[in-house]
Amino acid sequence: MHAYELFQAVKPSIVSDMLMWMRETDRNLYKTALGGLASNRKLRLPFLQKKPVTEQIAWVHKNLQSKTSNMIAEHLLQVYFMQGQEALLVTFCDALDIPHNGKGQVEGEIPETLDAEKLKAAIDALLEGNDPALVTLYLRTFNLQTPEGWSAMTDALDSDERLKLS
Repeated sequence: MHAYELFQAVKPSIVSDMLMWMRETDRNLYKTALGGLASNRKLRLPFLQKKPVTEQIAWVHKNLQSKTSNMIAEHLLQVYFMQGQEALLVTFCDALDIPHNGKGQVEGEIPETLDAEKLKAAIDALLEGNDPALVTLYLRTFNLQTPEGWSAMTDALDSDERLKLS
């Protein structure tokens, strides 16, 4: 799945939470994303900024579902998980014995393969106390970090009934 396809499939509340987090914690990122999407649609940023926040977020979500917005969509997902969902990254890296900086940022190279048993344990740990749709979005975003994804991750995402985006 591409990033824009993730935005097509994920439940809107996850996207709203993500965009509100960006708007509240990194106004420049939010404004840049809004501006980039506006530019893709040949709109001026001030036109969108005048809309109420709920309309902005709905508009952004709709436009992140477009193939032409894939790069912006992937960037927003990466920033959100790296900065806004550090606990998910730490839990995941720890369960897979992936060296990281204590905040989930991988140190060195991302492993070429993922151990299926450790991955299952990582997924179980992530699902404890987290919205399964958010966990699934994270895992699918992580799987975008290598061109073909990891086969163990892809298999888990396709076979585990708990890992649905909506």
